[in-house]
Amino acid sequence: MGVNKPFDMGDYTPSNEDFKCYDWCIKNDILISPIAIREARWTIEIYNKGITNKDPNDYKKVDIWIKVYEYYKYYYYKYENKI
Repeated sequence: MGVNKPFDMGDYTPSNEDFKCYDWCIKNDILISPIAIREARWTIEIYNKGITNKDPNDYKKVDIWIKVYEYYKYYYYKYENKI
């Protein structure tokens, strides 16, 4: 049986704003995850309080992290004063 090597998703360093939005979302049961489609291509799955949606687009390495954090910011600013 062969061993699968992990996909290289690139490096991305979240900003302080990125981290603040990420932290808030996790604490409020909004989870955003990259999902591998094939090598060098990912999509995003969003779990928001029991409802799961998938981004219809696919992303290349590094772009996947930028988009994940864009979603964290979107949900943070949409719901921060409503939850």
